[in-house]
Amino acid sequence: MSNTREVQKIITVFLLVLVSHLLKAQEPAKIISSVFDEALTDRTAYNNLEYLCKHTKGRIAGSPAAEKAIEYARQALINAGADTVWLQKVPVPHWVRGNEKCSVKSSIHGKKDLSITALGLSVGTTEEGITAKVIEVHDFEELKTLGLKSIQGKIVFFNRPFDNKLINSFSAYGGAVNQRTMGPSEASKYGAIAVIVRSMTQSLDKFPHTGVTRYADGVNKIPAVAVSTLDAELLSQWLKTDSSLTVHLLSTCKNYPDAWSYNVIGEVYGSLKPHEYITVGGHLDAWDIAEGAVDDGGGCVQAIETIRIYKKLGIKPKRTVRAVLFMNEEMTATGGKTYAEEAKNKGEVHYAALESDRGVMSPRGFSFDADSTKLEKLRSLTSWFEPYNIRDFDKGGGGSDIAPLKALGALQIGYIPDSQRYFWYHHSANDTFEQVNIRELQMGSAAIASLIYLLDLFDL
Repeated sequence: MSNTREVQKIITVFLLVLVSHLLKAQEPAKIISSVFDEALTDRTAYNNLEYLCKHTKGRIAGSPAAEKAIEYARQALINAGADTVWLQKVPVPHWVRGNEKCSVKSSIHGKKDLSITALGLSVGTTEEGITAKVIEVHDFEELKTLGLKSIQGKIVFFNRPFDNKLINSFSAYGGAVNQRTMGPSEASKYGAIAVIVRSMTQSLDKFPHTGVTRYADGVNKIPAVAVSTLDAELLSQWLKTDSSLTVHLLSTCKNYPDAWSYNVIGEVYGSLKPHEYITVGGHLDAWDIAEGAVDDGGGCVQAIETIRIYKKLGIKPKRTVRAVLFMNEEMTATGGKTYAEEAKNKGEVHYAALESDRGVMSPRGFSFDADSTKLEKLRSLTSWFEPYNIRDFDKGGGGSDIAPLKALGALQIGYIPDSQRYFWYHHSANDTFEQVNIRELQMGSAAIASLIYLLDLFDL
């Protein structure tokens, strides 16, 4: 009889332990479900994005619009319930776009104004502009082959398009973008007096797409502009039958002494490990010709949403979770560098960092800068996301603003939405609030908040 009681006791204890484990297993699923429910039924992120787009348009670092965006973001984090909100001083370049105009004149085809925009940090022309013949090239090897004799005194037209066979549009961007970032310096080595670059987009449209250019040391700085893809096609066609056509280029942009701006930071205190930090961020600056909805106002409001959702639902992370809205990602990335430098000086322990800077289309998953062993552990989280059709947990990078935190040991994570439309808007006047779908924005917010919750919960 006593043996029967002992067996029953063992069975009872076993069942209690089993039930306890089952309940614990269900708890994350319930919390993640509540995160998605909250994100998908609340319009705060969408409203925040609308304000940034419509009231702080063109918030390039060092501009009055950027200062207005900083104050709005600070208040948005306070409204989200962050335990602490502060501004972190950041040195930034001060570059101002002036007048810009470009026209092509051909004895065969006539005259046509081209849709152009100066590249960030480019030097300008004189107030009268410059007129010169044009030579079309596709890569730096072609420049080298043509040499000084063919290029000197001309405007170089870089016309290498995206490779649309590549499914990952960021790979296509990576295969074309060096003609924008390095092209002006490379052309200058051979005596070019200016550069026109085909816009970095797979779309054929009328919008020129800007972006930063970087001058090499010891090379003469020459004016550089981007031309819309439609006008790039036209210029290329005209050159095929009239190599003696000329372009008149006016671009009076100017670089001023560096200025000061701010990162905007808000955090939820950790309950068990408050001195370990998980950063969730996007960059608050946007190009002066854009509303900056896709790049990267959406990423900023998703970071704010992580704070808001945790506070609204009473989620208490073990580690301190920070939303960081970085300043000056577009030109010299001093926001991310300053954040990491101050973290190092304070001796902060940075556990992980996630950046949302690839648009706010439907979430596909996340990329992780991790070795194969770590990546397999991270992939164990995919089951929690299956109900939401979020399945891609891949090896990859995080983002330029969080990259300096890697030296402090922070796991680098990139939010990965569908990429097919991103470069239709990127760095152009086409990057407006109207391009953002509220449902996709909300789904991304929930995905990010859920991943951070699980990383913190399971100590991954």
